[in-house]
Amino acid sequence: MNYRLIFFIIAMCFFSADLAAQSNKIQTVVIDAGHGGKDPGAVGSKSKEKNITLAVAKKTGEYIKKKYTDVKVVYTRDKDVFVELMERARIANRNNADLFISIHCNSVAKSPGTCGVETYVMGEHRNSANLNVAKRENASILYESDAEANYDGFDPNSTEAYIAFSFIQSEFKQHSLEFADLIQTELVNKAKRKDRGVQQAGFLVLYKTAMPSVLVELGFITNSADETFMMSAEGQDYLASAIYRAFCTYKTNYEKESVELNQEVSQTAEKPALDKNKGIVYKVQFASRSRKLDNPQSVYKYLQDIDYYEHNGMFKYTAGCFATKAEADAYLKEVIAKGYTDAFVVKFEDGVRK
Repeated sequence: MNYRLIFFIIAMCFFSADLAAQSNKIQTVVIDAGHGGKDPGAVGSKSKEKNITLAVAKKTGEYIKKKYTDVKVVYTRDKDVFVELMERARIANRNNADLFISIHCNSVAKSPGTCGVETYVMGEHRNSANLNVAKRENASILYESDAEANYDGFDPNSTEAYIAFSFIQSEFKQHSLEFADLIQTELVNKAKRKDRGVQQAGFLVLYKTAMPSVLVELGFITNSADETFMMSAEGQDYLASAIYRAFCTYKTNYEKESVELNQEVSQTAEKPALDKNKGIVYKVQFASRSRKLDNPQSVYKYLQDIDYYEHNGMFKYTAGCFATKAEADAYLKEVIAKGYTDAFVVKFEDGVRK
């Protein structure tokens, strides 16, 4: 039995980062230029991934800074240096980022005709192509001297190891998907890239970020047309401006949604609240964590009436509080739509789970 793999799965299932209490505005974005230094990333006939990603990352950041003077832009690297995958996530978490954008180039040596753009969020790979992309990007840990300790023996080339990622449900998956869709749309419609869709796969650089996070594959460096486009100053401008425009739209939508949410919460607060510790009430359970959150409402800001109870050493988080199961079932649909696909209704009597 592979105990190391089992430990890795458990660690990932119950991982609890010090999640940032996000405000109602997008204040900080971390832009991650994939690879760097001793890690060239994918290599084309004329270029290296690390150089293209750095150029596009810096252009994207400049576009954002020029329009939004109140938004802090942080780069995981702004020159040709090697940064460990774990450290890239830590940079985002330390800066209490509201968004994390990891920029990469794709490759497939045996199919030079393959081209186009893909945008990924953290999730279970659905096909062998997605798995291969994740394997290639995760292979950066092979350049790390302490990878054995940092990643609990995770082998980026082992298909078995990726079983672990099927257990992860990101707290920010729905917003990651929304942002990914905006990026993909801009890359296709404005930069005129071939659409390969929004995808999910197990990327180490994403799974420990405590905010909505995406990984963008700008094109295939093994395709001559894609490589030429990504190498050119004009192509890099198109790619960076596409990501920037997606950021602008996401920021506008997010902040508008936050205002509307606050209004809904205010209106709800005016209504008489149920006493959760008396009689029978119904709630929607959506998360289970190994460690108690200090401010769960700031983390699960798009859910209402966040509460928790302890069971077998775990903290079970619930949303909503309803007098009837029918009301709870209706709210369950909203919770699932926000990305908490494993949520379900639970019953309490005098404050005790039944």
